[in-house]
Amino acid sequence: MRTNLRGRTAAALAWVFALAAPLHAQMDMQHDMHMPEGPLGIPETRMGSGTSWLPDASPMHAAHLRLGAWTLMLHGSAVVQYDHQAGLRGEARVNLIDWAMLAASRTVAGGRLHLRGMISSDPWGVGSRGYPLLLQTGESDRGVPLHDHQHPHDLFMELAALYERPVARNLAVSLYAAPVGEPAVGPAAFPHRPSAVDDPLAPIGHHWQDGTHITFGVLTAGVFTRTTKLEASIFNGREPDEHRTDFDYAGRALDSYSARLSVNPGPRWTLSVWYAYLKSPEALHPEESLHRLGAAALMAQPFGGQGQWAMALIYGANARIGTGRLSNSVVVETNVDLDGTNTVLGRVEYVRKTAGDLVVASVPPETAYDVGALALGYHRALTRVAGVTAGIGLRGAVNFVPSMLEGVYGSRAPVGFAVYCTLRPAGL
Repeated sequence: MRTNLRGRTAAALAWVFALAAPLHAQMDMQHDMHMPEGPLGIPETRMGSGTSWLPDASPMHAAHLRLGAWTLMLHGSAVVQYDHQAGLRGEARVNLIDWAMLAASRTVAGGRLHLRGMISSDPWGVGSRGYPLLLQTGESDRGVPLHDHQHPHDLFMELAALYERPVARNLAVSLYAAPVGEPAVGPAAFPHRPSAVDDPLAPIGHHWQDGTHITFGVLTAGVFTRTTKLEASIFNGREPDEHRTDFDYAGRALDSYSARLSVNPGPRWTLSVWYAYLKSPEALHPEESLHRLGAAALMAQPFGGQGQWAMALIYGANARIGTGRLSNSVVVETNVDLDGTNTVLGRVEYVRKTAGDLVVASVPPETAYDVGALALGYHRALTRVAGVTAGIGLRGAVNFVPSMLEGVYGSRAPVGFAVYCTLRPAGL
């Protein structure tokens, strides 16, 4: 098993280098190429996951080249980590977590057309059970709810087309259609947030905040100005199933909907609020639907001479229909690149989860618990080869559970740590 994982890891890293090298060569030859702006002069750095916005000052780790009328962008990340979670529910494993996105854009009929494809080897590098992460919940494996593990992402993370076109001096419209994509729910998903760029582990409130970032069937329409965007989506509310390499359309329709308002008051900030109705999101509980709502503030700005500081404050809540109860979550995360080489990262979280979420069999499933986590870490960029930056990192976390769960976890403050190596395109 370990030999196979090492083989898959080496193959994945070689694949990333092979993709990045020719792109970097093209970028070197065309170093003065103007990166295209979107309608209304909105910079490309504002584009987050799906149709979400980021601060304009966000760093971009991507390689670009021009191919006729098309501008191509390769973006991605690969992390090999040793993840050790302690306590009665802990586990230690080596995992490969990665994703790669190829995007192509060009001018069409007075607007800008974007085509995107994003894939991940998580189904093999992480496996069906997911990687260890205390207090994490959501989705399933072999008919059993996953708990204290982060589920793997699907092979196909996004296959989408986005068209944006100005209709007045300071007004534009957009249409996003995705067989696999992200509806207008939540902030930019955690793998794409500048505040989480050097943290390889998911937030434990993921399924309260940005858990819809891989959805099989999405249509989103929007209207926006230079600073404000209002958008609405219809989508398939069911979360991805246990079979991570297929398309999850069987027996499902665009049965859920959402709306999101985003505001960029200046180049350093993105503010957003959202609401969604999700019909039957969990396959193990098809009778349950829920409301999801939240708000977020994302910040990115230069730090010192060569560094970058990014931060996010995110509130997300789920309300299962028929219960009359709101389950809240809050995360504050930060990523402080001190000098282009050394980065300090941190995350503080609170989530209200139930015994059903955490799979605590000894009490009624609706019993609620307040849980939390505090994580701190350090990442160092080591070298840049062929347009790809390699680095190493260390992350430690303390988790907090109430006394009623002490016997389940073996402690009221179970700990975890991860040691990891990273590869990604160099920042622009």
